[in-house]
Amino acid sequence: MAVNSAYYGGMLAAGMLVTGTLNTLLTKLQDKQCVGNCSDPDASKREYFEQPVWQTLNMFYGEMLCLACFYLVSLLRRHRDDGGRDGYMPIAEPSDENESSNARIAEDVPTTDALPVTASVGAEEQPTDALAAEAQLKPISGWTTLWMWIPAVCDLMGTTLMNVGLFFTTASVYQMLRGAVVIFSGLFSVLFLGHRLERFQIVSLALVVLGVTIVGLSNVVSPPVQAYYHSKRQDSGLGEDSQEVDVEVLKAILGVTLVLGAQIFTATQFVVEEKIIRRYHLTPLRAVGLEGSYGAITVMAAIPVLHLAIGRYNPGGYFDASSGFRQIIDNLSVWQTSIYIMLSIAMFNFFGLSVTRYLSATSRATIDTCRTLFIWMSSLALGWESFSWIQVIGFVVLVYGTFVYNRVVKLPF
Repeated sequence: MAVNSAYYGGMLAAGMLVTGTLNTLLTKLQDKQCVGNCSDPDASKREYFEQPVWQTLNMFYGEMLCLACFYLVSLLRRHRDDGGRDGYMPIAEPSDENESSNARIAEDVPTTDALPVTASVGAEEQPTDALAAEAQLKPISGWTTLWMWIPAVCDLMGTTLMNVGLFFTTASVYQMLRGAVVIFSGLFSVLFLGHRLERFQIVSLALVVLGVTIVGLSNVVSPPVQAYYHSKRQDSGLGEDSQEVDVEVLKAILGVTLVLGAQIFTATQFVVEEKIIRRYHLTPLRAVGLEGSYGAITVMAAIPVLHLAIGRYNPGGYFDASSGFRQIIDNLSVWQTSIYIMLSIAMFNFFGLSVTRYLSATSRATIDTCRTLFIWMSSLALGWESFSWIQVIGFVVLVYGTFVYNRVVKLPF
């Protein structure tokens, strides 16, 4: 039985690692797809797929698949057990309820990345109180599900900003910078959730700040060679090369700033999700599906508004809905990668939530860090970026700080 459990845990970990790696790589691959003037020998006149709003909508569609999976599993269990009390069939296994604690609530937060766990002191020493508190939670239903709209909007803002930032950074730098979420989530957990950060967590956050800074500098010092030539200044005469280099540096800074700024919304999403899960009984799979549904509704409502307000005055821009739709429909590679991205995000959420439940949130955080390494290795192998020792140093510091924060390793002092 133990062997089977080990195999099952390994399969879940491998599934999360593979699908998570593919999701980021596929998104970057989609950014590189030429959608206009592709046969022009002058690369500066080619147009590439730059539609962050459509990519965000695609992500929410993937999360909606988790809701379909939730109802399918519920239906199968209801059929197996000949119905449940009041028709409510929780997905969580009975053993999960016995593990309830403030730490367990933090572990079950439904996000595409693991929320760093900041367990309350003494939580594991009070299983009876925790179980009693769990029993008092009401299942979320009806109008109360609208609370999930708040983290969905945070997810929308954060994902869209990160999608734009990915245009101007490499896939590995993008993924490493996302590690900065522990900084904001740690701060917000203290301000809004009443958590207390221990000394090792404060030191680890300082290490994360240092690591993120080094990684960001590596992207600025050696800006990636972009496939987006249409936004470069093509002045003739002396100084043209330096002007193009300056544009690349500015774009690299913009990319780093957008990805880091997006982590504020992601951390806010984490905090709101934990607030909701402390109040209502909500299984992670359903929570992801609800966020995907509300997020998709919000994006679909916003697309025509943004098009009329901004897009029609900026043809081919981020908010030009008609242009984005045509680029997806008319280009086989774009809509195919859209389907792959949608499926990968759905499977990544499923595997991630399963790892949290059957292994631990710490395991999920560790696997997510390994995902960054695999993305980096794959990008180097594909020739999408060049090797940088500065990035290596930043990555090592960032990983060490993240591991310390999630109690994977201990500080030597």
